[in-house]
Amino acid sequence: MLRYQKNTRIMVLATLAVLGIGLWLGIDANSWAVISLAIALVWITEFVNGAIEAAVNLTSQSYHPLAKTAKDVAAGAVLLSAGAAAVVGTLILGPPLVEKMNFGFILPFG
Repeated sequence: MLRYQKNTRIMVLATLAVLGIGLWLGIDANSWAVISLAIALVWITEFVNGAIEAAVNLTSQSYHPLAKTAKDVAAGAVLLSAGAAAVVGTLILGPPLVEKMNFGFILPFG
């Protein structure tokens, strides 16, 4: 998938960035578990999306509304999982990142 999907290459960079920031911040084991599950969810939905798109392209040579629906729903699942992962990442990495960067913000949580 890395050779054919531009979004997959972006996901690799995002994954590496999150892992690097987590290491730099020294987050605890529970936070690593949640971050790892969020990352895995995004990757799993991306692979399922790719499989659905390939299967639809293989079976449907011409435009069909159900083929479009299948592709749209699969892509929507990736978008939803990426959004959820972004929220999880912000909640877990945000407070220690702000503290480490010493921006002087007062956080309502953490």
